[in-house]
Amino acid sequence: MRGSLNLDELWQLLFQATLETLYMVGMAGLFTLAIGLPLGVLLFISRRGGIVPLPRLNALLGTVVNVGRSLPFIVLLIALIPFTRLIVGTTLGSNAAIVPITLGAIPFFARIVESALDEVAKGRIEAMLAMGGSDWHIVSKVLLPEALPALLAGITLTLVMLIGFSSMAGVIGGGGLGDLAIRYGYQRFNQPVMIATVVMLIALVQAVQMIGDRLVRRLAHRR
Repeated sequence: MRGSLNLDELWQLLFQATLETLYMVGMAGLFTLAIGLPLGVLLFISRRGGIVPLPRLNALLGTVVNVGRSLPFIVLLIALIPFTRLIVGTTLGSNAAIVPITLGAIPFFARIVESALDEVAKGRIEAMLAMGGSDWHIVSKVLLPEALPALLAGITLTLVMLIGFSSMAGVIGGGGLGDLAIRYGYQRFNQPVMIATVVMLIALVQAVQMIGDRLVRRLAHRR
Protein backbone atom coordinates (compact mmCIF):
# COMPACT_ATOMS: atom_id res chain seq x y z
CA MET A 1 0.00 0.00 0.00
CA ARG A 2 1.39 3.35 -1.02
CA GLY A 3 0.83 6.44 1.03
CA SER A 4 1.73 10.08 0.60
CA LEU A 5 2.13 12.83 3.16
CA ASN A 6 2.11 16.54 2.65
CA LEU A 7 4.98 18.59 3.98
CA ASP A 8 3.19 19.65 7.16
CA GLU A 9 2.26 16.05 8.01
CA LEU A 10 5.82 14.91 7.34
CA TRP A 11 7.32 17.58 9.60
CA GLN A 12 4.82 16.78 12.35
CA LEU A 13 5.58 13.06 12.23
CA LEU A 14 9.31 13.72 12.02
CA PHE A 15 9.22 16.10 14.99
CA GLN A 16 7.25 13.66 17.15
CA ALA A 17 9.47 10.72 16.19
CA THR A 18 12.60 12.76 16.97
CA LEU A 19 11.27 13.63 20.42
CA GLU A 20 10.54 9.94 21.06
CA THR A 21 14.05 9.00 19.95
CA LEU A 22 15.61 11.65 22.20
CA TYR A 23 13.47 10.42 25.09
CA MET A 24 14.53 6.79 24.57
CA VAL A 25 18.20 7.67 24.18
CA GLY A 26 18.13 10.02 27.17
CA MET A 27 16.44 7.60 29.54
CA ALA A 28 18.46 4.61 28.35
CA GLY A 29 21.62 6.70 28.66
CA LEU A 30 20.83 7.57 32.28
CA PHE A 31 20.10 3.96 33.20
CA THR A 32 23.18 2.76 31.34
CA LEU A 33 25.36 5.25 33.19
CA ALA A 34 23.79 4.41 36.56
CA ILE A 35 24.35 0.67 36.13
CA GLY A 36 27.26 0.44 33.72
CA LEU A 37 29.58 2.81 35.60
CA PRO A 38 29.53 0.88 38.91
CA LEU A 39 29.73 -2.37 36.99
CA GLY A 40 32.79 -1.19 35.09
CA VAL A 41 34.43 0.03 38.30
CA LEU A 42 33.73 -3.32 39.95
CA LEU A 43 35.23 -5.16 36.99
CA PHE A 44 38.39 -3.07 37.32
CA ILE A 45 38.91 -3.21 41.08
CA SER A 46 37.98 -6.89 41.44
CA ARG A 47 40.41 -8.20 38.83
CA ARG A 48 43.42 -10.21 39.93
CA GLY A 49 45.94 -7.69 41.26
CA GLY A 50 43.27 -5.00 41.65
CA ILE A 51 42.67 -2.93 44.78
CA VAL A 52 39.91 -5.36 45.87
CA PRO A 53 40.87 -8.64 44.17
CA LEU A 54 37.87 -10.95 43.84
CA PRO A 55 38.80 -13.31 41.01
CA ARG A 56 35.66 -15.44 41.11
CA LEU A 57 33.32 -12.46 41.12
CA ASN A 58 35.37 -10.83 38.39
CA ALA A 59 35.21 -13.96 36.24
CA LEU A 60 31.43 -14.19 36.72
CA LEU A 61 30.84 -10.54 35.89
CA GLY A 62 33.21 -10.74 32.95
CA THR A 63 31.34 -13.72 31.54
CA VAL A 64 27.96 -11.99 31.90
CA VAL A 65 29.30 -8.83 30.24
CA ASN A 66 30.90 -10.77 27.39
CA VAL A 67 27.71 -12.72 26.74
CA GLY A 68 25.73 -9.50 26.71
CA ARG A 69 28.14 -7.91 24.24
CA SER A 70 28.16 -10.92 21.95
CA LEU A 71 24.39 -10.99 21.35
CA PRO A 72 23.21 -9.12 18.24
CA PHE A 73 20.86 -6.36 19.35
CA ILE A 74 18.01 -7.45 17.10
CA VAL A 75 18.12 -10.90 18.74
CA LEU A 76 18.20 -9.26 22.17
CA LEU A 77 15.16 -7.16 21.26
CA ILE A 78 13.10 -10.24 20.51
CA ALA A 79 14.47 -12.36 23.35
CA LEU A 80 13.63 -9.68 25.93
CA ILE A 81 9.99 -9.26 24.87
CA PRO A 82 8.65 -11.31 27.84
CA PHE A 83 10.93 -9.46 30.27
CA THR A 84 9.93 -6.10 28.81
CA ARG A 85 6.25 -6.97 29.18
CA LEU A 86 6.90 -7.99 32.79
CA ILE A 87 8.69 -4.73 33.63
CA VAL A 88 6.65 -2.20 31.66
CA GLY A 89 3.40 -4.04 31.04
CA THR A 90 3.66 -3.72 27.26
CA THR A 91 6.11 -4.35 24.44
CA LEU A 92 5.08 -1.37 22.31
CA GLY A 93 6.07 2.25 22.57
CA SER A 94 9.06 4.23 23.74
CA ASN A 95 8.91 3.16 27.39
CA ALA A 96 9.02 -0.51 26.40
CA ALA A 97 11.94 0.07 24.03
CA ILE A 98 14.03 1.59 26.83
CA VAL A 99 14.35 -1.81 28.53
CA PRO A 100 16.18 -3.73 25.76
CA ILE A 101 18.09 -0.63 24.68
CA THR A 102 19.47 -0.19 28.19
CA LEU A 103 20.27 -3.87 28.69
CA GLY A 104 22.02 -3.95 25.33
CA ALA A 105 24.19 -0.93 26.17
CA ILE A 106 25.19 -1.74 29.76
CA PRO A 107 27.78 -4.47 28.92
CA PHE A 108 29.33 -2.27 26.24
CA PHE A 109 29.62 0.74 28.54
CA ALA A 110 30.93 -1.35 31.44
CA ARG A 111 33.87 -2.46 29.31
CA ILE A 112 34.48 1.14 28.26
CA VAL A 113 34.63 2.16 31.92
CA GLU A 114 37.02 -0.68 32.73
CA SER A 115 39.31 0.30 29.84
CA ALA A 116 39.22 3.97 30.85
CA LEU A 117 40.21 3.14 34.43
CA ASP A 118 42.98 0.91 33.15
CA GLU A 119 44.64 4.00 31.64
CA VAL A 120 45.06 5.69 35.04
CA ALA A 121 48.70 5.76 36.10
CA LYS A 122 49.38 3.07 38.68
CA GLY A 123 51.64 5.47 40.57
CA ARG A 124 48.67 7.63 41.54
CA ILE A 125 46.88 4.62 42.98
CA GLU A 126 49.98 3.58 44.89
CA ALA A 127 50.39 7.13 46.23
CA MET A 128 46.85 7.13 47.58
CA LEU A 129 47.42 3.71 49.17
CA ALA A 130 50.63 4.98 50.79
CA MET A 131 48.65 7.89 52.26
CA GLY A 132 46.26 5.43 53.87
CA GLY A 133 43.42 6.07 51.46
CA SER A 134 40.49 3.66 51.54
CA ASP A 135 39.19 1.76 48.55
CA TRP A 136 36.39 4.32 48.18
CA HIS A 137 38.92 7.17 48.23
CA ILE A 138 40.95 5.50 45.50
CA VAL A 139 37.87 5.12 43.30
CA SER A 140 36.36 8.55 43.97
CA LYS A 141 39.53 10.65 44.31
CA VAL A 142 41.90 8.97 41.86
CA LEU A 143 40.34 6.54 39.40
CA LEU A 144 37.21 8.40 38.30
CA PRO A 145 38.71 11.93 38.20
CA GLU A 146 41.82 10.80 36.33
CA ALA A 147 39.79 8.77 33.83
CA LEU A 148 37.15 11.46 33.31
CA PRO A 149 38.15 12.48 29.74
CA ALA A 150 38.18 8.85 28.61
CA LEU A 151 34.90 8.21 30.41
CA LEU A 152 33.29 11.21 28.72
CA ALA A 153 34.49 9.97 25.34
CA GLY A 154 33.02 6.57 26.20
CA ILE A 155 29.68 8.15 27.14
CA THR A 156 29.63 9.92 23.78
CA LEU A 157 30.31 6.67 21.96
CA THR A 158 27.60 4.94 23.97
CA LEU A 159 25.03 7.64 23.19
CA VAL A 160 25.77 7.29 19.49
CA MET A 161 25.24 3.54 19.81
CA LEU A 162 21.98 4.12 21.69
CA ILE A 163 20.68 6.20 18.79
CA GLY A 164 21.28 3.20 16.54
CA PHE A 165 19.65 0.86 19.05
CA SER A 166 16.59 3.12 19.29
CA SER A 167 16.24 2.96 15.51
CA MET A 168 16.32 -0.83 15.51
CA ALA A 169 13.69 -0.86 18.26
CA GLY A 170 11.27 0.34 15.60
CA VAL A 171 11.19 -3.23 14.31
CA ILE A 172 9.07 -4.23 17.33
CA GLY A 173 7.05 -1.02 17.47
CA GLY A 174 9.36 0.84 19.80
CA GLY A 175 8.49 4.26 18.45
CA GLY A 176 10.89 6.98 17.39
CA LEU A 177 12.57 7.52 14.05
CA GLY A 178 13.07 3.81 13.42
CA ASP A 179 9.37 3.11 13.83
CA LEU A 180 8.53 6.05 11.56
CA ALA A 181 10.88 4.76 8.87
CA ILE A 182 9.36 1.27 9.00
CA ARG A 183 5.67 2.18 9.21
CA TYR A 184 5.60 5.15 6.84
CA GLY A 185 8.75 4.70 4.81
CA TYR A 186 9.18 0.98 4.25
CA GLN A 187 5.65 -0.41 4.58
CA ARG A 188 4.06 2.44 2.58
CA PHE A 189 6.92 2.78 0.11
CA ASN A 190 7.28 6.46 1.00
CA GLN A 191 10.76 7.47 -0.07
CA PRO A 192 10.65 11.05 1.32
CA VAL A 193 9.93 9.67 4.81
CA MET A 194 12.86 7.27 4.56
CA ILE A 195 15.19 10.03 3.43
CA ALA A 196 13.97 12.41 6.15
CA THR A 197 14.48 9.85 8.94
CA VAL A 198 17.95 8.95 7.69
CA VAL A 199 18.94 12.62 7.54
CA MET A 200 17.59 13.22 11.05
CA LEU A 201 19.44 10.20 12.46
CA ILE A 202 22.68 11.37 10.87
CA ALA A 203 22.11 14.86 12.29
CA LEU A 204 21.53 13.47 15.79
CA VAL A 205 24.66 11.33 15.66
CA GLN A 206 26.77 14.22 14.38
CA ALA A 207 25.40 16.57 17.05
CA VAL A 208 26.09 14.12 19.89
CA GLN A 209 29.59 13.35 18.58
CA MET A 210 30.45 17.01 18.10
CA ILE A 211 29.26 18.03 21.57
CA GLY A 212 31.02 15.06 23.16
CA ASP A 213 34.30 15.76 21.35
CA ARG A 214 34.24 19.40 22.39
CA LEU A 215 33.62 18.53 26.02
CA VAL A 216 36.45 15.99 25.99
CA ARG A 217 38.88 18.50 24.47
CA ARG A 218 37.86 21.20 26.91
CA LEU A 219 38.26 18.86 29.84
CA ALA A 220 41.64 17.65 28.59
CA HIS A 221 42.91 21.23 28.24
CA ARG A 222 42.01 22.00 31.86
CA ARG A 223 44.05 19.10 33.19
